[in-house]
Amino acid sequence: MILSCNHISKSYGVDTILDDCSFFVNDGEKAAIVGNNGAGKSTIMKIIMGELSADNGTITLGKNKTIGYLAQYQDLASHNSIYDEVKSVKADIINMEKKLVEYEKAMSGVSGDELHKLMENYTNLEHRFQLLNGYSYKSEIEGVIKGLGFTEDDFNREVGTLSGGQKTRVALCKLLLEKPDIIMLDEPTNHLDLTSIKWLETYLSNYNGAVLIIAHDRYFLDKIVTKVIEIENTHCHVYDGNYSDFSVKKKQLRQAQLNLYLKQQSEIKHQEEVIAKLRSYKQEKFYKRAESREKALANMERIDKPEELKDGMNIKLEPDCISGNDVLTVEGLSKSFDNLHLFSGINFEIKRGEHVALIGDNGTGKTTILKIINDIISADAGTVKLGTNVHIGYYDQEHHNLEDSNTLFEEIANAYPDMTNTKIRNTLAAFMFTGDDVFKLVKDLSGGEKGRLSLAKLMLSEANLIILDEPTNHLDMTSKEILENAINNYTGTVFYVSHDRYFINQTASRILELTNTKIINYLGNYDYYEEKCEELTKTYAPAIEKEKKVTSASSGKQDYLERKAEAARTRKLKNDISKVEKEIKEKEDRLNELDELLADPAVSTNSAKLNEISKEQNEISERLDELMDQWEILSDQLD
Repeated sequence: MILSCNHISKSYGVDTILDDCSFFVNDGEKAAIVGNNGAGKSTIMKIIMGELSADNGTITLGKNKTIGYLAQYQDLASHNSIYDEVKSVKADIINMEKKLVEYEKAMSGVSGDELHKLMENYTNLEHRFQLLNGYSYKSEIEGVIKGLGFTEDDFNREVGTLSGGQKTRVALCKLLLEKPDIIMLDEPTNHLDLTSIKWLETYLSNYNGAVLIIAHDRYFLDKIVTKVIEIENTHCHVYDGNYSDFSVKKKQLRQAQLNLYLKQQSEIKHQEEVIAKLRSYKQEKFYKRAESREKALANMERIDKPEELKDGMNIKLEPDCISGNDVLTVEGLSKSFDNLHLFSGINFEIKRGEHVALIGDNGTGKTTILKIINDIISADAGTVKLGTNVHIGYYDQEHHNLEDSNTLFEEIANAYPDMTNTKIRNTLAAFMFTGDDVFKLVKDLSGGEKGRLSLAKLMLSEANLIILDEPTNHLDMTSKEILENAINNYTGTVFYVSHDRYFINQTASRILELTNTKIINYLGNYDYYEEKCEELTKTYAPAIEKEKKVTSASSGKQDYLERKAEAARTRKLKNDISKVEKEIKEKEDRLNELDELLADPAVSTNSAKLNEISKEQNEISERLDELMDQWEILSDQLD
């Protein structure tokens, strides 16, 4: 046993989060902690790590065992590059490598006993170096960084400039390379694309140490874990097997407990009826028999009624009208951002009633396609055509459709002014916003709460084409299942982006994969995609593979031309930045001059002159805004 949690309890005021929770993890075991949002999953991990103190109970880590922990959110403020930051965990091996080189140099200039001593030290150190896989540490570092979704072009990016999700991936790289005896991961798949998730599955499945995971990705858990620790209603319950095994066993146990409860309730009712009948006879012997039964009934060990299955959200999607058969037609779609080419010549159609998933690695342009369809950004080329009577409802993963300054009640009321207060409250209640929750500000909501509010607005839209961008992010397992049921029962058309493979498998009738800047069509769910992926990619993307071979054959010349072009681009960017900075200084100097003019008594009493100065100030301020935007864009490109 590597980790033992014994009788852990934790409360915040009158709210009990964990009550007498116990479980253990054995050496090399892969276990998951599951439960609804707010059940206490992250809390128990923080208690294990000592970041929170338990009210009662003990945490025991095996003797001389190491533990590594990845929280949901990371704030790495390092100035290191991604590669150097990750490499820092191999400092001991790097120091060994340097010492071996020093020994090699020293041995070349000595002899006799001194040489013998150096050779002995060198042999011992090299043996330790080999045991720690020292000769492969560079390829190991590159393999983990690339496996978690970074490319070689990212290696030199400064960690401090990365997004929150990218920082979390860097932290995960470091943790995996540290190789502690037990790894604890809190939602590790939130910032990974499908390729990276599958890589992490393989890595953790083959990991020699123990793993304890919090995740809402059911496919991920099925592939890795052999034990599930459920936190429900403040208590822990442990199940052997993967997530699917747990799901089946939980339903069986609940049904068995419900049957026992109903049987006992029937017996209690029968005994109460007999007791009432005996007392009705008004005779001493019947009173005594009634009292005997009452004592037996009072001493009966009562079976608790199983908790009602909480459906959580109550989603019902229904289109307001039926669209034409041709819902969406995309032809020749292309998009690039500066030097980043996302896709070109994209063609696909979606028919009425289809449920189509768009998948692909991070950065391939999936969300961009959704935004083009919704007229949020424009394409470089190509057309998007909506069919007859098509009404779009759009779920944006960044929740730009929500106004931060609104309360939840105002967010619904402003979008649907004809709705009554009662219906607004009922709608919000269906998405688990009750009581004073409706007066929370949107800006104060968590990611999951914003997701539920966006889904509430989507439900009210009565659209017949629903477009969803990562709808399952931040939803717990129960809420995901409810959303799956709502989509499967929806009679309209659905087009969505998701990296949740279980969700895709349950809801998609067709999959479009965006790969190698092209679209590949799969006429089935995720299981079908897994089966056909390699075959269809080879069939529909041969040109990409051919180009790579040609590039490899003339890599020296190509590298020279690329370096030359990059140097020219860098010079131009620096020149453009210099011009912008010069104009910014000129405009700021002019604003200072105008401020001095306003202080002149002769000017301050001249209304015509004041108007002229004010107009020029406004023009300069507007130009400065434009210049600062240009400067930021150019600086980002230079980085």
